[in-house]
Amino acid sequence: MNYDTYGSSAVELAIDLANAELDPPAGVETFLTSHGEWFTAGTTLKLSDRDAASVARTSALVRDVALAETQDDVLTRLNELLTLARPRPYATDHDGELHLHYARPDASALEQLTTTVAMGLSQVVVQHGWERLGVCSAEGCDNVYVDTSRNASRRYCSNTCASRSTVAAYRARQKT
Repeated sequence: MNYDTYGSSAVELAIDLANAELDPPAGVETFLTSHGEWFTAGTTLKLSDRDAASVARTSALVRDVALAETQDDVLTRLNELLTLARPRPYATDHDGELHLHYARPDASALEQLTTTVAMGLSQVVVQHGWERLGVCSAEGCDNVYVDTSRNASRRYCSNTCASRSTVAAYRARQKT
């Protein structure tokens, strides 16, 4: 599955957010700091408790979209996420490549994060189908992923989970 570079990175940000440990406020601050390249230079990454809770809510909404089992559920959940976004797209070439940013450069970290995540996730759902989002099938793992396989057959968040599940199934078969 091909999708544009900036959009794919925004989706990766959404997936990272959905899979992050966001115990406010320290977990949220750690997440923002580790993804600092997404924020305009000079944006403060220290959030109020209320804004940190909003980041956690955004994370839960991304997960809810991935957990949806019907298109109607996806639309409801995705639209709830999109109500948090304040898109003000603008073109930039700050990294040498012409591309769009979704949030205005002077927006708060919360607005930049929420808008980027919502817009990136919605582009994948609309352009490639909601079935491309999933939650890992491995026992003990609930990571969200985007299925980029050609035939939309991915079931695991990583090769590690896929291998662990394959080995567990093999061992279970050997016991019987």
